[in-house]
Amino acid sequence: MNHSIRLTINGTAREVDIDDPRVTLLDLLRERLDLTGTKKGCDRGQCGACTILVDGRRINSCLALAISFDGADVTTIEGLATNGELHPVQAAFIEHDGFQCGYCTPGQIMSAVGLIAEGQAGADPERVREGMSGNLCRCGAYAGITEAVIDAHGRLVEKNQENAA
Repeated sequence: MNHSIRLTINGTAREVDIDDPRVTLLDLLRERLDLTGTKKGCDRGQCGACTILVDGRRINSCLALAISFDGADVTTIEGLATNGELHPVQAAFIEHDGFQCGYCTPGQIMSAVGLIAEGQAGADPERVREGMSGNLCRCGAYAGITEAVIDAHGRLVEKNQENAA
């Protein structure tokens, strides 16, 4: 039995037929829509490699059944850059060496974007580490990740203040 769902993915409205109600949002993105930036790590919601934003909130897409997100606004790593300009979190990850092998990086970046948007980031490294604790890095790039999130938070606050003025 096919089900049709509508999603806005990275700003583009999409209608997708789902032939198996058990397909995860992760598998839909990667296998059906060729958005392979979101990684499949543990496939159990424990590593955070599959983190995306749904309606502005961070989720582990490997645990999310696609059919339950009809009408949702989904943002993946592919949707962060604007007009060829990196998102401030992406730029900060590069500047602070917030990655080594890079496998966890898309999930780390998406989690950081969500953390900042939730107002849970700031200048306190411990607070950032706690907020990012659902995203694991096998290479141990945590110092760079923490510095990148703090820096990006500052950039976004500054940008918001400039836009408000």
